[in-house]
Amino acid sequence: QLQLVESGGGLVQPGGSLRLSCAASGFTLDYYAIGWFRQAPGKEREGVSCISSSDDRRYYADSVRGRFTISRDNAKNTVYLQMNSLKPEDTAVYYCAALPPYILYCGSYYNQGPYDYWGQGTQVTVSS
Repeated sequence: QLQLVESGGGLVQPGGSLRLSCAASGFTLDYYAIGWFRQAPGKEREGVSCISSSDDRRYYADSVRGRFTISRDNAKNTVYLQMNSLKPEDTAVYYCAALPPYILYCGSYYNQGPYDYWGQGTQVTVSS
């Protein structure tokens, strides 16, 4: 069974950091472009970042550029989202998702696209 599982969410004070993990089972993540999304209560889901499969090219939403970093560890079959300088407006459920393997570059799809597999989400709350 193909599955993505997010972890690493929690409660953090403004200015703090968290590292989210997206672990895959049933398939090899390095063949897939992976996106991170978030959804806050009462708001639409938005793309946060994505990493391409062919050359690890990275894309970021304007709201997180310079604060968040996406990376992958193929040996651990995991993609990470390092989040620094967190703000209250970053509070949301964060999801990772995988594009089909024939889509190598995620730049056109970092906000929406034909993502095949989704994790269950992990809650991030930024509050003092």
